[in-house]
Amino acid sequence: MIKKLIQHGNSAALILDKPILDLLNLNLDSTLEITTDGKNLIISPQSDDKKEQDIIASLEKINAKYARTLKRLGE
Repeated sequence: MIKKLIQHGNSAALILDKPILDLLNLNLDSTLEITTDGKNLIISPQSDDKKEQDIIASLEKINAKYARTLKRLGE
């Protein structure tokens, strides 16, 4: 399948047709991970494991930056 990018404001958008969404079990709320190997663009559904890792990493950053404030709020 060959697709063209379309302009969306100041950005470019790639339209995914309904059969592709159905095949990959995606919907408008799906989170996609976009990577590249330097030559190709790779678009994959974000796995539940990756989502959990992202949440844990975010919590660790928040705790590192605001640990003192969070401790005082908990008192």
